[in-house]
Amino acid sequence: MTDEIWSRAEIESPCVKICVVHPEARICTGCLRTIDEITQWSRMSPEDRRTVMAALPARKSALGQRRGGRAARIKRMGEG
Repeated sequence: MTDEIWSRAEIESPCVKICVVHPEARICTGCLRTIDEITQWSRMSPEDRRTVMAALPARKSALGQRRGGRAARIKRMGEG
């Protein structure tokens, strides 16, 4: 028997508890939502949540590739 009081039919949050906002793309690197989407999530309609969820995969490319960190800087310094 399912407890009807505690079951909810809403879309789960895409949060993965890695909350870091990308400085250029201005989206969370964990869930790929904007700050506005994160703060409004609990008040969004199911349709609005579905729209956001559908947009998330395409946002991954907005973060770009890592440039190699320290190893890449050392390599670039050696080339110049």
